[in-house]
Amino acid sequence: MAKEILAAPNVVAQQQADLTQPIAELVARLQRRPPDVVVTCARGSSAHAATFGKHLIERYLGVPVSAAAPSIASIYGGRLRLRNQLFLAISQSGRSDDLIAMARRAKMSGALTVANANATDSLLAATCDIVLPMGAGPEFSVAATKTFVATVSALLRLTAAWTGYAALSGAIGRLPQRLESAAALDWGRAVETLSTASSLATIGRGPTLAMAREAALKLKETCNLHAEAFSGAEYLHGPVALASPRHPVFLFMPADEAAAGMQQLAIHLCRMDTPMLIAGPGPAGRLPMLGPDQPETDAVCLIQSFYALALRLAEHLGINADQPRHLHKITRTR
Repeated sequence: MAKEILAAPNVVAQQQADLTQPIAELVARLQRRPPDVVVTCARGSSAHAATFGKHLIERYLGVPVSAAAPSIASIYGGRLRLRNQLFLAISQSGRSDDLIAMARRAKMSGALTVANANATDSLLAATCDIVLPMGAGPEFSVAATKTFVATVSALLRLTAAWTGYAALSGAIGRLPQRLESAAALDWGRAVETLSTASSLATIGRGPTLAMAREAALKLKETCNLHAEAFSGAEYLHGPVALASPRHPVFLFMPADEAAAGMQQLAIHLCRMDTPMLIAGPGPAGRLPMLGPDQPETDAVCLIQSFYALALRLAEHLGINADQPRHLHKITRTR
């Protein structure tokens, strides 16, 4: 896991060569026939990457994005009405049976099907019209890190090409160096708070919601620590009742317009004596972070810093993050 965290910047730097042609082909097709909706299909960390893709596409293109339930195809034998729409399947291995079944049904329905996969020779990749290679190379850590970073980087590249947004393209060019710096940040002060917790909430909004969800999964996978992810707004609709000195909150602050509401939430929680860890500007418990660059790429740097923290926390707890209990590298579901 440690090696793969450190490998992520180089993976992102080298992605452009493999992605330029398939992204250009995809964007040309999308511009000829713009979809009214994008449907994503993914599991685990890939589903969190799809959440990030939802933010990107809805924020910068105004196209609604919805997550498909793969069981509609794999269990119930149904299909969605997706003619001329974009179906985006995300999978590291490309071997999960339910995702393959859903991709097949989407193609039969007339969707433009795209696989963002690390295994470009997989059945999922063969099923789809266009393949966007993650380009992460072999990943041996059970807990995915560099493939998540590679996936969200690919989605950033797709969005930049689809919109022609030069500022985003420039930020992607700076991302490898920033990822390297982010992994080196010392989030050690969080170890004491997390090592004594039995459960916590991870919270994000806008570009950091996907990062909060990914962080919650990594705490479960690598540290045997229960964490549940929420958007900053969703947390106030009920889960805030859990806030107490015994229930820490980890805030992933966005660097865009969503920051103001998250800062107000931090102040609110501070008044409740809730232990807080804040990745970004806030009233207390702030962890070191890089200077702001571009909101979406800044969010990717936050999860890179968190991965280094998760590994450090696992070591502190005496857990081998490379051998998480009950888990295998490839999970196949129907």
